[in-house]
Amino acid sequence: MKKVFATLVLASSFAVSAFAADNYAIDSNHTFPVFEVNHLGYSTQHGRFNKTSGKITLDMAAKKGSVDLTIDVASLDMGFPLWDEHMAAEGFFNTAKFPTMTFKSNKLVFKDGKVVAAEGDFTMLGVTKPLTVTVKGFVCGDNPMNKKPMCGANISGTIKRSDFGMSKYVPAISDDIKIHVPVEAYKE
Repeated sequence: MKKVFATLVLASSFAVSAFAADNYAIDSNHTFPVFEVNHLGYSTQHGRFNKTSGKITLDMAAKKGSVDLTIDVASLDMGFPLWDEHMAAEGFFNTAKFPTMTFKSNKLVFKDGKVVAAEGDFTMLGVTKPLTVTVKGFVCGDNPMNKKPMCGANISGTIKRSDFGMSKYVPAISDDIKIHVPVEAYKE
């Protein structure tokens, strides 16, 4: 009998743990990936993507979670149409052939009860490579305007674009690309 009771307690603890995770939907109105690249050694140029979607799962008690972020590459915004067209072409983002980029992580790193990093896979131009991003300013609470539960943070990381096949004009245009993503997500 004790063995059956211990098995039931153990099974119920796994069941509670499985249901303790909260799911969040990325708020596409407040999540805009921005990138920066050194241009010919003279300046740092910035671009952004205006459409994102995805899900975040958080289990704060177990210090676990996942991220599934999809970036609509065709929403590339460099500030004026000719440059958008140039960067969307083959040799750079090739939006016709590769309409999305993704970051998928099943390992969130916690420190002092807050998410501080995420380890996962970044896919661009059909190539997938491991990527660890830094998470700063992680906070959860109720949105003061609409009173809905949400979480937010600022995510950053660096990739080498040539690792993904985007080697046009390297090294005149830097191989290192810094990525910054302000993220807000609402609890489902």
